[in-house]
Formats: sequence, C-alpha cells, structure tokens
Amino acid sequence: MGLFPGLPVDGQAAVLTVAEVTGIIRGALDIPALAGCWVRGEVTGCKRSAAGHFFFSLSETRGGKSAVIPAVMFRGNAAALPFDPADGMDVLAFGTVDFYEAQGKCQLYVEDLRRAGEGEKHLLVERWKKELAAEGLFDPGRKKGVPAFPRRIAVVTSATGAVLHDITNVLSRRYPVEVILSPTAVQGDLAHIEIAAAIGRADGLADVMIVGRGGGSFEDLFPFNRPEVVRAIAACTTPVISAVGHEVDTTLADLAADLRAPTPSAAAELAVPDRADLLAGLGRDRVRLSDGMFRQIERRRDELENLRLRLRPDRYRRRIAEQRQGLSDLEERIVRGCMQGVERRGLALSEMKARLRADNPFAPLQRGYALATKSGAVVGSVRGLLPGDRIALRLADGGCTVVVEDVYDAEDL
Repeated sequence: MGLFPGLPVDGQAAVLTVAEVTGIIRGALDIPALAGCWVRGEVTGCKRSAAGHFFFSLSETRGGKSAVIPAVMFRGNAAALPFDPADGMDVLAFGTVDFYEAQGKCQLYVEDLRRAGEGEKHLLVERWKKELAAEGLFDPGRKKGVPAFPRRIAVVTSATGAVLHDITNVLSRRYPVEVILSPTAVQGDLAHIEIAAAIGRADGLADVMIVGRGGGSFEDLFPFNRPEVVRAIAACTTPVISAVGHEVDTTLADLAADLRAPTPSAAAELAVPDRADLLAGLGRDRVRLSDGMFRQIERRRDELENLRLRLRPDRYRRRIAEQRQGLSDLEERIVRGCMQGVERRGLALSEMKARLRADNPFAPLQRGYALATKSGAVVGSVRGLLPGDRIALRLADGGCTVVVEDVYDAEDL
C-alpha cells in the first residue's frame, strides 16, 4: 500500500503530465464570464518592453484583503492608447482572462485600457448604444436621403466656433444657399439639452440640417452621445448630416444621423453639389445637345435630298411610260387570249354540233327513211305487227297513218 491516498501503486493509477494539468486549468478558465470582460484595478509594476508590449498587474485592496492579477497588453493594442499606463493609475481594462502555460500563471490579456472615470463613461455609452439600437434609432431603413439641390441649410453648432465659419465658406464656394443657424453650446454638463433643443427648433425650416462641432477629446464630444441628442436627431423630418469631431471620432449622434461626415467641412460638401462640376456638366450637355442637333439636321437634309431626287418629273415620266407600255402589253395579251379562247370554243361547238347531228334519230329521214310507231312506241321489228294494225309513219317533212295488210319476214323479201 502507498503512503498517500490515490498515489499510483504498481503502475495501475494514471499520472498527469504538467502539460495536462495546465491544459485542464486553461480549459476551466474558458467560460463566458472571463471572455471579453471589463476589470477595474490599480496599475502596479508597469513595464514597457523594447517590442512595445505593456506588462503590469491590476491590484485591489478591499476589507484588508488584496487581490492581484497579472496583465499584458500587446503592441498592436498599446499603440492606440491615448496615454501611457503608469503605476498607481485607476483604470478599466477590457480583455480575456487566460492561463499562460509557459509560466504557469493566470493573466489578463488586455485589448483596451481606459482611465477609470473615462472608462465609466465609455461603459455608459455602450449601454446607451444597446438601448437606442433596441429602439430602432440606428436602423438603416429609417434613414432619409439628402436632396440633390437644397435651397436652405440649417446648422446646429456654436455661434462662435470655427465650425460655422468652415461650413459657410464651403457652401459659398461650392453652391451658395441660405444658411439658418440654430445656436447651441457644444460641450459642458448641460450641452446635450441645448443641442437637442436646437435640433428641434431647426427641424422643418430647411432642406438639410448639419449638426456638428470641431474635434476634441472623448469628454468634449460626450454630449453628442447622450440619448436626448440621439432621439432628437432620429425624430427629425429634415435629413440630418452629423459632423462631430474628426474622422476617427464616432458618436451615437453619427449612428442616428441620415449621413455622417468626417468633418464639418466635409458635411457642407455632402450637403450641396459643386457648382463648378454642375457648370462643367452643363457645358458637356450643351456640347452633346449641339452635336446631336447638327447630326439630326444633317440626316434630315440627306433625307430631303433623297426625296427630291426620287420626286424628279422626268423620273416619274419614265416610270409612267414604263407603266403604260406594261398596260399596253397586258391589253394585247388579254385580247389575244380572248380571241384564242373564242376560237377554241367555236371549234368545240362545231364538233358538238356535228356529233349532235350524227346522233339525231331523225337525220335518216332526210335520206328517204321513215320512222314507224305503234301506240307511241317505235316499231323495231315485224314481230310486233299484225295485219290490220294501224301504225304511224314519220317522214322527213311530215307523217301519215297506215293499216298493215300483211306481215312477212326479211327472208321473204
């Protein structure tokens, strides 16, 4: 027997390798709660390697107890940080908890790192984003198109900032239109209320609305993430172009707007066409129309010339003469055909007359013969006669009635 329970005896019990143990631990950590989670803590032991990776720990002391988890942020994610983490910072780290088998330790693989105060606002924006998306305010199907040729543009921004100046400069250069300013504060604790009210005031007064402000930090742009501003944009009947911050900045107002521009100047360019391009296009259209008109005139001229040539009198006289000659030939053929037909029919009638004359039973009477009938029946034999019978004789020029005196056969003649 072994000294410890479960100790392998005689090679019968299984023995786990180190890799198997670390694999079991790593598999146990593969749970949703530790995949893509936010962790708040104080940065300790922060070091940056020559390759650009950050290695540090997140620690917390609560109720006299301390807790520490090692963390690593690789170069690709670390390059996007707006600050360098340092010991003592209170931060929010987003990443995945996993087991590093090579060193036998559990650590947090950080993808995003934010200061705790700013991080809380980021979490708040993420929550608002989900709630507003559930309301359908970011649905692409509800977005309106921007008119091609607006006559009036409303601008919701600060009356004293550079944004209004940039927008009006672009509009005056590209396509001068009437600009309506709906002034508002664009940063501060109550700025979101003013922005929402300014949007509501401008709605319906113009063909397009630009809501914008210049670049700034996440804190500066935070009012444009507020649900009040997002709902005000979504409720507009006027198409809204958002122009908040720079191209890398994306706020919830951008997601609710009908069109997003990377900068206020770009928003002005999206709102109106370029007058120079329109004039150039009109010039091209004028050339095409002119060329097309001249081509049509040339074709019609050629057609008229062809008609004139086809309608020349001498040509028609020749055609009429040809038609007359054809009619004369046709008339001659018809007359000739008719005469030949009459001749053929005359010959046929003569032949029929001769045949009828030959078949006439009275024809022999002209040669001295007589036709004898008894009681209306032709007498063809003496066997039908008796002495004393009365018979009628039909001669060539008349007839008579005779009485049979005697009857004899041909042999007795």
